[in-house]
Amino acid sequence: MGDPALSRRRFLAASAGAGLGMTTLGACGGSGSGSGTTDAEGRTVVEWWNITTTQPAKGVWADLARAFEAKNPSVRLKVVTLENEAYKAKLTALTASGKLPDVFHTWGGGVLRQQVDAGLVGDLTDRTAAWTGSLLPVSTEPYAVQGKAYGIPFDIGMVGFWYNKALFAKAGIGAPPATWSGFLDAVRRLKTSGVTPLALAGKEKWPGMYYWAYLAMRTAGASALQEASDKKDFGDAAFVDAGRRLKELVALEPFQRGFLGAGYSTPGGQAATVGNGKAAMELMGQWAPSVQNDAGQGLGGDLGFFPFPEVEGGRGARTEVFGGGGGHAVRAGAPQAALDFLEFFTSADSHRRLVAETGVVPVVKEAADALKDANLKAVSQALSGATGFQLYLDQAYAPAVGQQVNDSVAELIAGEATPEQVTEAVTRVAREQ
Repeated sequence: MGDPALSRRRFLAASAGAGLGMTTLGACGGSGSGSGTTDAEGRTVVEWWNITTTQPAKGVWADLARAFEAKNPSVRLKVVTLENEAYKAKLTALTASGKLPDVFHTWGGGVLRQQVDAGLVGDLTDRTAAWTGSLLPVSTEPYAVQGKAYGIPFDIGMVGFWYNKALFAKAGIGAPPATWSGFLDAVRRLKTSGVTPLALAGKEKWPGMYYWAYLAMRTAGASALQEASDKKDFGDAAFVDAGRRLKELVALEPFQRGFLGAGYSTPGGQAATVGNGKAAMELMGQWAPSVQNDAGQGLGGDLGFFPFPEVEGGRGARTEVFGGGGGHAVRAGAPQAALDFLEFFTSADSHRRLVAETGVVPVVKEAADALKDANLKAVSQALSGATGFQLYLDQAYAPAVGQQVNDSVAELIAGEATPEQVTEAVTRVAREQ
């Protein structure tokens, strides 16, 4: 795959261009402070970085870590849990030293490909073949590089609208909208009834990107996004049209007060605003119910789900979905104990607990019977009937390109950029890679 040192330098340059600072190196002790070594008791230390910061998932993951240690007394897991954005920055910083954690969270896509090209991530194809046959094939796609497996999924899902049925009823909306014009009408009716239509974590940027990405898929078609990345050209008129449609939504002032400074899972943030019944909808992934319950009161039976609407006249279909999942990668040279942990974490028993207690959509076939939630079943069914799939843009693309999409869409939502400027900026950064 070329010179690993050169590839690493390119990866770091791209990451720096994406605004991921290098000053956080060692902020959590860093890989190497116990990774792949032995402790005072002679146990192999496996360092595991994850982003599971909210309950109940955080507690379940901690329980599984203890259960693995109980079954493997010669191994000690050193667990580092970080919030999403902090994790991205700190992992990028560790890449500068070439000392990644033994096991670490990955979304796959372009970031993982660059880490693989830099020689930092282990090839799992043969070393996990004995037990990965239990995984759903679609769940493994984001972690494949040149036909080889560099990650093991624990979740798969899609982004869609999570809505408050009671607030929809208050506004006289009988059914979720299936078209973009119908969606805008629903936003107007919610506002007329005194309800805030949408919650958005404007401070974190990536939630706003979801709107532009889905609109681009609906106007241009799902395959167009990957083609634009391959050609390093996002100038398609359909992408500009996506921005215009997003501006049309923003002009309705649909978001909660102070949304530009709001976080996602923070108190008073996007998830809490929906979970506490203060906004009717959020566009979010399959983890939304769990985070709503953790950050707010939760909606219980009033929570519903519907796919992103079709855009009339667009080239994309409503059955083309945008999303991804979570997985784990292993650093090159990690001890066998790291793979043993992944095998334990991916076992039917462990995954059944994740599905039942944390709301992940099953990736292990034998755990499908644990999925009881009606909304998550709707997500699973939408995925099974999908006619196209697009990984999150800030993961599918090279880091600098994905970050530029997030930044430019955030500027569009804030009224600081035009639809044309969004596509021009992303094209410019893509061509610099």
